[in-house]
Amino acid sequence: MVLRRDAASLEGHTAVVTGGGSGIGHAIALAFAEYGARVAVWEKDGDRARTTAGLVDGLACVTDVRDEGQVDAAMRATVENLGVPTILVNNAGGTFRSALLETTVKGWDALIRSNLTHVLLCTQRVAAAMVEAERGGSIINVSTIEAVRAAPGYAAYAAAKAGVVNFTKTAALELAPHGIRVNGIAPDVIATEGILNMAPEGFEERTSRMIPMSRIGHADEAAGVAVFLASALGSYVTGQTIHVDGGTAAAGGWYHHPADERYVLGPSA
Repeated sequence: MVLRRDAASLEGHTAVVTGGGSGIGHAIALAFAEYGARVAVWEKDGDRARTTAGLVDGLACVTDVRDEGQVDAAMRATVENLGVPTILVNNAGGTFRSALLETTVKGWDALIRSNLTHVLLCTQRVAAAMVEAERGGSIINVSTIEAVRAAPGYAAYAAAKAGVVNFTKTAALELAPHGIRVNGIAPDVIATEGILNMAPEGFEERTSRMIPMSRIGHADEAAGVAVFLASALGSYVTGQTIHVDGGTAAAGGWYHHPADERYVLGPSA
């Protein structure tokens, strides 16, 4: 086997990107189109869905991926217009702050549905179509660094994302006989419009000190990993979650001291 430069190509592939109307999902949709894929954007915000789809000459499916009926409808529309998907990116999700002792069952259920349940729904539908078509494929689940470290104030969100990481491993084993690879991407701080709009003054400078690479990430950097995992470049990679975080998972609490940039462990060091 000789690795060729066209191994990164996604020509001939149909990709579904959930939550593709903004942020990391938007960047992934654009990257997939750049590498040749036909792209379906499953996004609950109609304007954003149509905007992204327009940029990639793709298909906008206004879809709340938490709802089985809407997922089924989006799947039918995708197959009818673009063909059977061979790539799925489960990117949709969201969070809100909820202290552990104040978290209600309703709030817990909402966060689980938004961040974990839809991964099952979309994976089931798309993987079943992949199996029937006998083409194999690649499924990519977007989680977060909070899936593997404590997240005070966000227990339900972190638990859901940890579930995504484990689901990725289990799905990878169950679907491997069908030639379907399942992997994940775990970002830390990415400069999406949502984060930047909420960020207080000085956020980027302060946050950059906590990251070994001394800067926050760009959505295109997560999209680059998605292209790798979706393409033949990642043909022997499955069951893995790749941290796109500038080194924060590896750092485990070490950070650059603002005075002289030496590494210290925790703010009291």
